Amino acid sequence: MILLIITFLIIVIGFSLFLASHSYKFKKELNKYTPAKYGFDFQEIKIPTKNNKILYGWWVPTENPNNKNKPTIILVHGWSRNVDRTMSYIKKLHPAGYNLLVFDSRCHGRSDDDKFSSMVKFMEDIRAAIDYSEKLPNVDTSRIGVLGLSIGGAASLYAASLDNRIKSVVTLGAFSHPKKVMGDEFKKKKIPYFPFIWLVFKYMEFRIGAKFNDIAPSKNIAKIDASIFLIHGIDDATVPIKQADELYQAGNPDKVKLWKVEGKGHSDCNHHPEFWDNVLEFYKTTL
Repeated sequence: MILLIITFLIIVIGFSLFLASHSYKFKKELNKYTPAKYGFDFQEIKIPTKNNKILYGWWVPTENPNNKNKPTIILVHGWSRNVDRTMSYIKKLHPAGYNLLVFDSRCHGRSDDDKFSSMVKFMEDIRAAIDYSEKLPNVDTSRIGVLGLSIGGAASLYAASLDNRIKSVVTLGAFSHPKKVMGDEFKKKKIPYFPFIWLVFKYMEFRIGAKFNDIAPSKNIAKIDASIFLIHGIDDATVPIKQADELYQAGNPDKVKLWKVEGKGHSDCNHHPEFWDNVLEFYKTTL
């Protein structure tokens, strides 16, 4: 009997570790083009971050060098993506008069690997990008904004809760809580919460060195002094719209606005005909 119990525990733990290690594994891909393709002057940059790692990035300054102290927006890609994912945003934001700083988060694109990626590491990389931007010319350090996609959006909210240098945050498809977005994915695979998912969560918390409740955007959004614009596709199958509602309800109503985008999912809200008018107006009034 004892042997059966031990065998069962080994199987449960082994399967849970397998889930934790493989469920969000992705193939690292490099960017295929740069802003030069669209005629933008830019610099390839190297940003120091935590654990003595280096981030690959782009610095795309405003066109007129005589326009001193311009606002800067940091663009943050999503899980398994790279700087390429932000190109459509560069094409719209740069002509509007913003400095843009884009980077590959650790374990993504051309940036250094660092064992594994996590929302915490995305957050740390965002703050490292802000540190770097403060040393660049033509930057008004009192007007720093962030635009984050998916986990990049969730990490942007977490970063803003810790760093009051961020004055304006736009998120697209940000999740409210890591457990909810991961739990939904495991449920789709019909994996029972206990003991498998429960063990996966415990292992992941141990690995990243933080409790999910401590880093969850829904637990931190009320602490943010920055203005926040949550954008979420009503048809989002990756992060259900109810998580956007949870974020909005948890935030300060004087600081947070939510746009539920009809007919759009997780990665295509920027194709809505009103998207750029709304985003540019938000940044104009908050930066």
